[in-house]
Amino acid sequence: MKATGVVRRIDDLGRIVIPKEIRKTLRIKEGSPLEIFTEKEGDIILRKYSPIGEISNFSTEYAESLAKVTDLIAIITDKDVVIACSGTQKKDILEQKISSDLEKIIDKRDTFVSDDNSAILITEKGNKERESKAQVIVPIISDSEVTGAIVLIAKEQGVKLGKDVEQIAKVAANFLGNQMEI
Repeated sequence: MKATGVVRRIDDLGRIVIPKEIRKTLRIKEGSPLEIFTEKEGDIILRKYSPIGEISNFSTEYAESLAKVTDLIAIITDKDVVIACSGTQKKDILEQKISSDLEKIIDKRDTFVSDDNSAILITEKGNKERESKAQVIVPIISDSEVTGAIVLIAKEQGVKLGKDVEQIAKVAANFLGNQMEI
């Protein structure tokens, strides 16, 4: 655990304010769900809650299945990090923070379909050479909240992804969204 040197008092309603700098660094926005943990020593730990993280093992298997069926790279993210990835890219991007461009696409709640000229970086530390291929990005929505995205990426340059890939990504996003509601 890292000390910040910031001290806050609890108000009469039991609330505490998380400093703006910490919220900005951790991408905590108004309405962001937080999990509360307690430890025997009296420590209270706040952790960003990720509904997709709750089904991460399932998400990993699902990404692998998507990759086999589509012959594309399949990535599943929550609103902050990559939680599942298929194929050889796994070690490079798994658990990496998503890029601000991907975050904006997810927040818009719209499907994004690119060609290899308009592809976006998936992670903050993205490799343009590796990630500048045709992509389909579909937000995952659960209980009316955007919780992440399905990203399908062509393995080679010059491949155009069609409506069929877009539909597969939409079905996958809808399925995962429904799984989180159960």
